[in-house]
Amino acid sequence: MARRTIGERLARLEAQKKTLQMRLGKQERAIDTRRKILIGALVLHRLEHEGGAPFARELAAWLRTELPKFLLRDADRGLFNDIFAPQGDDRAASDGADGATHHREANR
Repeated sequence: MARRTIGERLARLEAQKKTLQMRLGKQERAIDTRRKILIGALVLHRLEHEGGAPFARELAAWLRTELPKFLLRDADRGLFNDIFAPQGDDRAASDGADGATHHREANR
């Protein structure tokens, strides 16, 4: 078997490097996705199981304020209709404090 030239060996190493970089990128994206899923699971757990706690009420109010600004697609917004609707004590506070919130919800 003939020995490869330096140029051929470099090309092969570059191809291996590119493959490894792609694999690393995929691994990093998977880790990032997993982190986002776990954070989301924690937030949803707090909202569902500790809804009456002051922190959970503040978190729900914060999400109702921030999520509409963050979500750009209607399909994404539709996934959070249960969070966007004020509940309990928050409903009275948001009706009095922000008429625009009520207006946005009525136009959906």
